[in-house]
Amino acid sequence: MFELTINDKVYQFKFGMGFVREINKRVVKTDSDTNAKQELGLHFAVAGLIDEDPVMLVDILELANKTEKPRISKGELDAYMEDENTDIAQVCKEVLDFLANANASKKAVQAVMDMVEAERAKMNQ
Repeated sequence: MFELTINDKVYQFKFGMGFVREINKRVVKTDSDTNAKQELGLHFAVAGLIDEDPVMLVDILELANKTEKPRISKGELDAYMEDENTDIAQVCKEVLDFLANANASKKAVQAVMDMVEAERAKMNQ
């Protein structure tokens, strides 16, 4: 279980199968030939963490806290991101590290990391 202390309150975030199902629904790609749908929300979320996108971070944390108590609101998360004492890059790294080790998400995280490394290698040629 991932935890963050925000305003002296400990919040828990669960990155299990329910989280993966919900986040995957947020980005759906449809193959034009077969009309097959592929849910890619987790891949986009991982890319957002790599880019240190605070909006994506808030969305990820809000969704991961959805089933936990106490619940944190999007407004509280926004305020946390806006606080000058919050190191957004560090929180992104911690969430990404957690996702990289969680059973339900580690394969998707590795796939995105491999794509990022391949793109970096191309750029450095």
